Amino acid sequence: MASGLRSRYEAAVKGQLRERFKYANVMQVPRIEKVVVNIGMGEAIGNGKAMDAAAGDLATITGQRPVVTRSKKAISNFRLRIGMPIGLKVTLRGERMWAFLEKLLNVVLPRIRDFQGLSDRGFDGRGNYSLGLREQLVFPEIEYDKIDRLRGLEITIVTSAKTDEEGRELLKALGMPFRAAAGGRAA
Repeated sequence: MASGLRSRYEAAVKGQLRERFKYANVMQVPRIEKVVVNIGMGEAIGNGKAMDAAAGDLATITGQRPVVTRSKKAISNFRLRIGMPIGLKVTLRGERMWAFLEKLLNVVLPRIRDFQGLSDRGFDGRGNYSLGLREQLVFPEIEYDKIDRLRGLEITIVTSAKTDEEGRELLKALGMPFRAAAGGRAA
């Protein structure tokens, strides 16, 4: 079962990008390689149950079990030691990635209150894009009554694009709603 977004990429977006950037080979056309969904859990230092609740939310959102990220440094002001759990992440590839992106574009972003488009300042210089969401409630799978607290999450879309311009055009062609004017914060 191919997602609508993936078939749109194969049918239309590849051709548009090849024409726009004058690629000699179809393999040069940028593609989405993976999507990483990440939750930072600073609160997990004092509360072990928070990690389990966030892991459940992330698994529900992505359909995949999250991996615990651990601290690499000790920071005494934060009571943080090396190896303590400080976050959760899920890396999506293939059909799950396309299904997640389709849900993000068609369901999640329209549910954000006062949404006026995404900032185009989330690019990293190599064509990858990151956006942050303030709460997990914008995902339809999360039930308001069952969450212990609101948590923000970060979504990073990793592309094979060499520049931000190529990455921006790829995401725009797939339907990513970037804000018209530069500046300001999104989501």
